[in-house]
Order: sequence, then C-alpha cells, then structure tokens
Amino acid sequence: MSFLDALQASPTLFAAFCGLLGLMVGSFLNVVIHRLPKMMERGWQQQCAELRGEHPAQLEPYSLVVPRSACPRCKHQISALENIPVISYLVLRGKCSACHTPISPRYPLIEAISGVLCGFAAWHFGYGLTAAGAFVLIWALIVLTAIDLDTQLLPDDINFPLLWIGLILNLNGAFVSLHDALLGAVFGYLSLWSVYWLFKLLTGKEGMGYGDFKLLAALGAWLGWQMLPLIIILSSLVGAVVGILLIVALKHGRNIPIPFGPYLAGGGLIALFWGQPLIQSYLQVLAP
Repeated sequence: MSFLDALQASPTLFAAFCGLLGLMVGSFLNVVIHRLPKMMERGWQQQCAELRGEHPAQLEPYSLVVPRSACPRCKHQISALENIPVISYLVLRGKCSACHTPISPRYPLIEAISGVLCGFAAWHFGYGLTAAGAFVLIWALIVLTAIDLDTQLLPDDINFPLLWIGLILNLNGAFVSLHDALLGAVFGYLSLWSVYWLFKLLTGKEGMGYGDFKLLAALGAWLGWQMLPLIIILSSLVGAVVGILLIVALKHGRNIPIPFGPYLAGGGLIALFWGQPLIQSYLQVLAP
C-alpha cells in the first residue's frame, strides 16, 4: 500500500498528516504576513517616483524568498533548526538564540492555528479535492486577517487569486455549483459596496474599505451566494461585540477604525465548516 493509499484509507492518518502540513505552511504564512505589506509599500514608492518623473531608487532585493529570515535586532539568520514550527519557539523560550530579543508569540500562534484548522478540514471533508481547496482558503484567510489587523489592508494580491481559485474549483462543484459561485462573487461584492455607499451618503464617512468587498466576493465564489447572509450576519455580530468591548473595556476611541476583514474571515470559516447545518437549523426554526 502506497502512502497516498494509506492516507485515503485512514481518516485519522490523513488528518494528522494535514495538521503537520498546516504547521509547516503556517511558518511560511508568517513570512507572507510580515513581508507582503512591505513589498506593497516598496512598489507604491517606486510608482510614486515614476509619476514624479524621478528615477526609482535601486533597492536591495526583497521578496517572499529573499533575503533569508533573520532577527530584526541583531540580524542573526534563522537556521532550519530554529525554524521548526512551534517547537523551535518553545525550545528557544520565545527568544532569539543570538541576542535573546523576545520573539512575538504570534508566530507560533499562526503556525498552530494553521495546523489545527488544516487537520480539522481534513477530518471534516475527507481525502480529496475539497479538503485541498479548504486548505488554500484557510491559509488565505489567516494571512488576510493578520495583515488587516496590522495595516488595515486586504491586499489584492491575495483577494483576487482567492476569488479566481474559488471559481475554478467550483467548475466541478468542489463546494457549490459554478452558477452559485458566480452569483456569490457578484452579490458578495455588490452587497458591501451598497452598504459602503449608503453609509457614506448618510454620514459623509467611509465605513469600510474596498478590500472588504473583494474578500466577501471571494468567499461568495468559494461558498456560493446562499452563504453570504450567514457570513455577513456572523461577521457583523462578532464585529459589533468586539467593537463595543474595545470601546468600553479598552477605551478604544470611536473614531479609530476597526478592521472588518478578520470578522469576514471568521464568518467565512464558520460557513465553510458549518454553514449548511446552521442554515438548515434556522429554516427549521422558522418553519411552522
């Protein structure tokens, strides 16, 4: 029996393997979260220089691959043994091995979340294309959540590929029919776009960014138009509760914007795993 056959035959082994895969990919997600906003900023600076008629500055290569990851304080390059997901953080006690500067606990947290969600997705969906697609969606939502929390940006470099991948996967109905996926992308974008303009006309302020429209469009492309009301309701409820807690408990200023992307991502994950049962339960409650 080959290894792939063993994974297909044993749901437990498949879930464990995918959990380990999620841990390893989670380490790379940390790189994307840290570097992608900086890459975007460098690109904007070069574009502005070109518009001013200036020659863009020659910068050192900077991408998701180069330079190698290093301590931001002492520039100690992180070795392979120091980059084992979660374990290295625990062994190093959350500090750089060279200068002992504290390392943010977010790094192992992202790795652990990726591992747990991928393992659960493997167990939930079973061996096949649907599980693989769920991994991609999970990883993208993790990255978008962290970047939005840091910068209040939802990069097109992730939103647009996520939308197209969802449509492509649903060509064969991996999650929903292509018809439902197309309508989900359209209605997902237009629903928040309408809310944005209504709020702006009434208050003169921008209530959310265009990245939120694109993220909901991508979620609609993956999960279908039927899931959009559930995603919006869940994300709005969580966002309202968290916003009130921030204002009351932490004295968070009402004029300080709160990113909505993480709540959309959370609503999307809930809909991915439990959307159909939640909708069916709701319809049963409404039924006479």
